Amino acid sequence: MNGRKREQKGRLSVNNDLMCGELVRLTAENPEVMARTFSRWSQEVEWFRLFDTDPPRLRSEKKWREGLEKELEKGTSDEIFFAIRTQDSDTLIGFIGLFDFFPLHGDTFVAIALGEHETLGKGYGTDAMRVMLRYVFNEFNLRRVSLIVFEYNPRAIRSYEKVGFIPEGRVRGPMLREGKRWDFLYMGILREEWLAKGIMIR
Repeated sequence: MNGRKREQKGRLSVNNDLMCGELVRLTAENPEVMARTFSRWSQEVEWFRLFDTDPPRLRSEKKWREGLEKELEKGTSDEIFFAIRTQDSDTLIGFIGLFDFFPLHGDTFVAIALGEHETLGKGYGTDAMRVMLRYVFNEFNLRRVSLIVFEYNPRAIRSYEKVGFIPEGRVRGPMLREGKRWDFLYMGILREEWLAKGIMIR
């Protein structure tokens, strides 16, 4: 039923696959697992440039773990974080999270990154974003989800457009990469737009 809730004979039937899509599922992970994975991914300059605005930095597994543990200790209510695992092999391939999460205003930002080269361009990120939108709009009843994507990442832009994100604006040239200035692109999707597209609502 893919997360469908409906009343049957006076009882509410709830599917436990809320965090599952066709290709991936969203999970919670221990800091040790994420630190080991992030440390490996961050050795790739391309991954880091798609992931962060800072210049690439090599960080040890220990440093990653310390940073992740600090974030968990803070327990901030404006961030929600999930790992992305494949349905077929249970491989950890990326992460997706919400930040500047304000349920009172019905608004949040989302960020996603995949780290395994063999999964790129095969629909895993698109599927993960569909699961996250279903989670956000159905469970929190938010009105909009926004994101920021770097101009030099057309693959990500196409993926976001597939799930219904619409370009909303840009910041001109805030990022310097190899001597060239690049824009930040802002994209967003409203709950009514998501409902109209009928993408993985149930």
